[in-house]
Amino acid sequence: MSDSLAAASTAAGPMAEVALTGDLARPARLTVSELLSWPQHRAQVSFDCATSGVQHHRFTGPFLHDVLVAAGPGFDPARRKDRLRFLIAVRGADGHRALLSWAEIDPDFGRAPVLLAVTMDGTPLDRAGPQLVLPQDRCGARYISGIEAIRVDGGYTVWT
Repeated sequence: MSDSLAAASTAAGPMAEVALTGDLARPARLTVSELLSWPQHRAQVSFDCATSGVQHHRFTGPFLHDVLVAAGPGFDPARRKDRLRFLIAVRGADGHRALLSWAEIDPDFGRAPVLLAVTMDGTPLDRAGPQLVLPQDRCGARYISGIEAIRVDGGYTVWT
């Protein structure tokens, strides 16, 4: 982001933040500007939206996996498969929620190139906050805009 664009964004009001919480060694609050410091990846996507039909967009942003790994998920390092029990809950400012498994985004398993998008069609998302982008999804229901929280949870119990 150019200095003049960053200054204009700051002058317009507070930047949206996304809170990284849960089973993390380094929980954090990140702005779109901070997410711009990560390696940026591009995704040109098409997905079906129930209310407005087929959508076509270009997104850029860091991989969700990279951002969460840096936050230090509480995996047991002695157990390679321990990460498979972790879930990722994403909540948008409008209350829209989605749930992903760690295995979906882990390069050793599903390797889905899920983005925390910081731009959409070339427009910065500083005010709205990052958007969850799942290029592999045919339906747009898990495209969460204005993300305000991402929670990593490894403590769920399926079997009693």
